[in-house]
Amino acid sequence: MNLDYATLDLLRQSHPAWRLLRSDHAPLVVSFMRRVFILPNVRGMEQADLVEALNDELFALRRQPGGEQFPKPALEYLNDWAGNDKGWLRKFYRQGSDEPWFDLTPSTEKAITWLGTLIERSFVGTESRLLTLFQLLKQMSEGSESDPGSRLAELHKRRDEIDNEIDRVLAGDIPLLDDTAVKDRFQQFTYLSRELLSDFRQVEQNFRGLDRRVRERIALWEGGKGALLEEIMGERDLISDSDQGRSFRAFWDFLMSSRRQEELSQLLERVLALPPVAELKPDLRTRRLHYDWLEAGEHTQRTVAQLSQQLRRFLDDQAWLENRRIMDILHGIETKALALRDFPPPGEVMTMEDSAATIELPLERPLHTPALKPVISPMALESGESDLDATALYGQLVINKGELLGHLRQALQERTQVTLGELCRMRPLQQGLAELVAYLQIACDEFKSVVDEEAIEVIQWHAVGNDGEECRREARLPRVIFVR
Repeated sequence: MNLDYATLDLLRQSHPAWRLLRSDHAPLVVSFMRRVFILPNVRGMEQADLVEALNDELFALRRQPGGEQFPKPALEYLNDWAGNDKGWLRKFYRQGSDEPWFDLTPSTEKAITWLGTLIERSFVGTESRLLTLFQLLKQMSEGSESDPGSRLAELHKRRDEIDNEIDRVLAGDIPLLDDTAVKDRFQQFTYLSRELLSDFRQVEQNFRGLDRRVRERIALWEGGKGALLEEIMGERDLISDSDQGRSFRAFWDFLMSSRRQEELSQLLERVLALPPVAELKPDLRTRRLHYDWLEAGEHTQRTVAQLSQQLRRFLDDQAWLENRRIMDILHGIETKALALRDFPPPGEVMTMEDSAATIELPLERPLHTPALKPVISPMALESGESDLDATALYGQLVINKGELLGHLRQALQERTQVTLGELCRMRPLQQGLAELVAYLQIACDEFKSVVDEEAIEVIQWHAVGNDGEECRREARLPRVIFVR
């Protein structure tokens, strides 16, 4: 990219990240967005929850000196940040929801990441970066070599190096990384892992941009339907076969392997237990970085699937609108021809009435009917004695749907589908029928599921009866299958 004066001046005026850095509210926006979206790896939040979080932030700031610079309500700030003139938030509606949602834009996340690099670090490593660059160059050189002789020579050389290292280890010479090298590599790993998370929003935005261009082409198309379908199918292949699409698909296939997930978990446990790494006091979320990658990748996969589904529906609607008028005309002609087939009327067959105004007189409208007012008889309330047990009012059950979702996702990591009966056998019901109903609600609202009416499953749990003794209860229902 050529960073000349004209390009930089255009970026200063139009790029959302630069506008954020120039804003007077940049400290509020950066600190709030980082705490709410980036640190917990949240990919979209409902308007009510985000307004509540911003209200708490503004309440704390207004109690400090200089807090009078934030006089507006929280919702007004959010709508302002999501406007086209700023573009720091993306406001959208999820499928099947009337509540607005908000998410960070890639430009805002880039600005927040860059601001994080301005803080002086106690340790800056360079060895791991040099080794990473060297490995990348080596992979590109070897991966593009088409001569079999050169490839074999390189493989033999690598095998000899491995054999020499095995001999040294057998002889008792085990080279170990010192504390500085371990810290250097761990910092590089943390930086690259966080950078990978931020790239997901950019990938998702690029998919949305490609889909938007396809929709514009459909709306402005003036040719035949066959040429339109050929053009659109080519664009869908462009989305999936683009560089970002192929790279994301390869990443997703690599990460969805259960063996890779288990290997990543073991490596993270071993590395975080090293004393040099513990001295750096890593973030607690580092232990579950690969799960954050899975959640972000799953969100991007759902977005691409929704875009494909919406595009298919859009194409169907376009074809239906084009054919509807023709079918209505043909159906009308057929109906009138059948009615006149046996008894053709003399003279005119069809007439059309002249246009005329519909007159409605004021006295034809019904008069106002007053609403009936209830008559409340004055009765003196008498105090009585209550011998009811009020403990039932406080024995409310609260089902933790997040824990149930975590159990379901963990079960689907090693298989493509799992039944509700298997889930209840792996983790028995703790709160009885209420927890079973929560599973059924998750199957309807938040997960793709299939109901097999032919097969009946019996789900059992332990409960406390009216006499205070433990009893076993069961429910018979069609087999519910959760699909990954």
